[in-house]
Amino acid sequence: MGNYSWQGGVAFVAGLAALLAPPLWADDVGKQPLMVLGALLALAGLYGLLAAAGPSTWTATAFAVLIFVSPWAFGFTGNGAAAWTAWIAGGLAAIVGLWGATQARSGSRV
Repeated sequence: MGNYSWQGGVAFVAGLAALLAPPLWADDVGKQPLMVLGALLALAGLYGLLAAAGPSTWTATAFAVLIFVSPWAFGFTGNGAAAWTAWIAGGLAAIVGLWGATQARSGSRV
């Protein structure tokens, strides 16, 4: 089965969603923050997925939280598609990342 982190897989997929979804919108508001933060989350998730030395689970969780708060920080709460993509992808990755980080801290591996 390997020594990979399924939490890294969730972070990778959520980061890809935040990275690839903005070009589908007609409005330019919110594209750049989501694409940059999505790329960072996908990269951190890829490191976790491949069990490579790199960013920790906490780093991926921090990127996920940044994606979650980006609609308020960058002012695109009025753009429904961009805001909901950020809230769903960021929220899901943050919850799974926090769970994985606390599991790793306690020494158990799920």
